[in-house]
Amino acid sequence: MDNIGKAEILQIVDAVSRERGVSKAKLIEAMEQAVQIAGRKKYGLEQNISAQIDQNTGKISLFRVRTVVDKVENTFQEISLEDARLIRPEAENGEEILEPLPPIDLGRVAAQTAKQVIVQKVGEIERESQYEDYKGRKGDILNGTVKRVEFGNIIVDVGRAEALLKKTQQIRGEMFKVGDRVKAYVQDVKREPKGPQIFLSRTDDEFLRKLFEMEVPEVYDNIIEIKSIAREPGSKAKVAVFATDVSVDPVGSCVGVRGSRVKAITNELSGEKIDVISWDKNVAQFVINAMTPATISKIVFDEDKGRVEAIVPDDQLSLAIGRRGQNVRLASKMTGWTIDVMTEEQESKRRGEEFANTTELFVNNLGVDEVTAQLLSAEGYTSLEQIAYADNAALTSIEGFSNKELVEELQNRAITYFEEKNEEIIEGLEKLGVEQELLDTLDLPPEYILKLAEFGVKTIEDLGEVTVSEFRQIVPANIVSSEEIETLISFAKKQSEADE
Repeated sequence: MDNIGKAEILQIVDAVSRERGVSKAKLIEAMEQAVQIAGRKKYGLEQNISAQIDQNTGKISLFRVRTVVDKVENTFQEISLEDARLIRPEAENGEEILEPLPPIDLGRVAAQTAKQVIVQKVGEIERESQYEDYKGRKGDILNGTVKRVEFGNIIVDVGRAEALLKKTQQIRGEMFKVGDRVKAYVQDVKREPKGPQIFLSRTDDEFLRKLFEMEVPEVYDNIIEIKSIAREPGSKAKVAVFATDVSVDPVGSCVGVRGSRVKAITNELSGEKIDVISWDKNVAQFVINAMTPATISKIVFDEDKGRVEAIVPDDQLSLAIGRRGQNVRLASKMTGWTIDVMTEEQESKRRGEEFANTTELFVNNLGVDEVTAQLLSAEGYTSLEQIAYADNAALTSIEGFSNKELVEELQNRAITYFEEKNEEIIEGLEKLGVEQELLDTLDLPPEYILKLAEFGVKTIEDLGEVTVSEFRQIVPANIVSSEEIETLISFAKKQSEADE
């Protein structure tokens, strides 16, 4: 047993402990494992061997461990109560008996094995230590040096560990070479057998938020709050800020004197232009702010569809939309509303067409003259259903509609038309064999469900096979948005797959 030498054991432990910063107790534990391996090779792999090393003297003790039982079935692992009490008189069933074993000649091979076990143990301890160091850095910014580039992915040396900046998380157009300094946001830290896996990003919205915290003390101190961020990394970003203290100018503080603060962030993001706007609890004002630098004349909300029409002067259209639709796209992402931009001329023309169509609808189906139909249209009535179920008092308050009998007659005509039309549609759907499951899924006016059925959409499976453009040709944008169409088709596909 002493061939390794008590002094050598302690010397190995001391040297590795100092060099790698690992506690002596953990190294002694690793050494005990190495001695146990040697002991099992000497006395048999079927034996349960335990080794103990005195941390002060380096003395090695070797034991065979057996469990006390009434009936011995495995003599290598078990010992009878009678035999156990010969070793320790107070032994009881279920206890473990440690039988001292004679010293063994560990020799040079065993010494080398011990060192290998220690090195392996040190590696495990260091990897765990690294994980503990970095797991709390998730959501922070790390500075590092490019160590190597593999298939577009960048391996970054961040101190005690390496981090991965995937190609998809890099700003388009950026080029890094070995030795370059890089700053990135820690998206995630995972425990892996080879050490902690640190995932970095320079495209994450939160990276921009953290950069503002670093450059703007008021943001770091929570005097100014970043309410919303929308980015197209490396190109443009919009940041909505708000200060509870009315004496603080949130936009001015973030931009800095002559744009110094925001310019520093732009430089870090490879020239990404940043619009800092004022957040407002009034949604209409927030949308107007988000459309900066364009001037908005009027906005119209459709809360049911989550859409906003932003009306702009003719000369502001290209500014509002932005290059390749970027400005309105970022504004939509920031506010959570789908924003449709149109000029004042386009809106006027569209409203004129809608007014003419609604007037014609009322003339043809209510039996009223054009002037009466125009009065209803001017009051905002756009369908026979609205008139059929409108509040009686609301209709009689319209100029020229004070006659209650006339109002009741108009409503009765509208109800009759509406009911007859629905009956025709229901009959048509039944003849075409449209499934009830599809009717429950499509939240559309009945006439459009009939048009879809005539096109061939009669089941959930049929809906899953339709393209967005085909759906759009049948149902106009003022009824359902393209995003809603995509959601419907995606749901239908999943439902069909589940049924299979």
